[in-house]
Amino acid sequence: MPHTEDSIEEPQSRLRKGIYVLPNLFTLAALFGGFYAIVMAMNNQFEASAIGVFCAIVLDSLDGRVARMTNTQTEFGAQMDSLADMVSFGAAPALITYEWALKDLGRWGWFAAFIYCACAALRLARFNVNTTSVDKRFFQGLPSPAAAALVLGFIWLMTDMGFSPVDNRWVMFAVILYSGLTMVSNLPFYSFKDFQMRKSVPFAVIVSFALIIALINIHPPTVLFSLFLVYGISGYVVYVWRRYKGIPTSVISTSTEEPDEKGLH
Repeated sequence: MPHTEDSIEEPQSRLRKGIYVLPNLFTLAALFGGFYAIVMAMNNQFEASAIGVFCAIVLDSLDGRVARMTNTQTEFGAQMDSLADMVSFGAAPALITYEWALKDLGRWGWFAAFIYCACAALRLARFNVNTTSVDKRFFQGLPSPAAAALVLGFIWLMTDMGFSPVDNRWVMFAVILYSGLTMVSNLPFYSFKDFQMRKSVPFAVIVSFALIIALINIHPPTVLFSLFLVYGISGYVVYVWRRYKGIPTSVISTSTEEPDEKGLH
């Protein structure tokens, strides 16, 4: 069958299709936050490292919402977001933690840092494979941004309070292992995905946001670490509560087939 002019132009137009700028700018900015955090840790500026990761968390939470609100979701953007997350919430926390305190533990130090980094990679891979959600209200395991916030929040708090990394190396060892292993668990963590920005909310919700912002402003290291510590424990609480109530504890299918495993990310 001869090729018509339309049939030739169609694949060419697909090849020429550009990349949406706005959501990918947020993703690149989040990636820069992770890169900046690593560079600051290399210069022993760990408070700046923590701030860089927390900025990356904020930007990462915005890129997906911006893409959905502007109807600019693409497969390229999803893959770009996953790669940026691996740097900002996987490699960066592991390297910063090792540089801050774990290197004093020798092989145990890089063991803990690698376990965290590997768990972050496994969680992101599972997120990409599990495309069918069972319950959008929950995440399967601790989200990688929250795990990074828990790890860097601890470093930021200890640095701000003047505690020595040497005195906290085993506590750091426990925190990073807890964060990493919880990422690859099946525990249900509330996802906040049922909160819609474009829908009206009760007045009390806006007041609550104002109170949270005011609390964070009082002493950011303490408040942010406390918030993410509570969130990091919440999955275990929800698990125990669901067991007590007789509700199924898993929010995903029990299928183990690859790559057709069904479930929540």
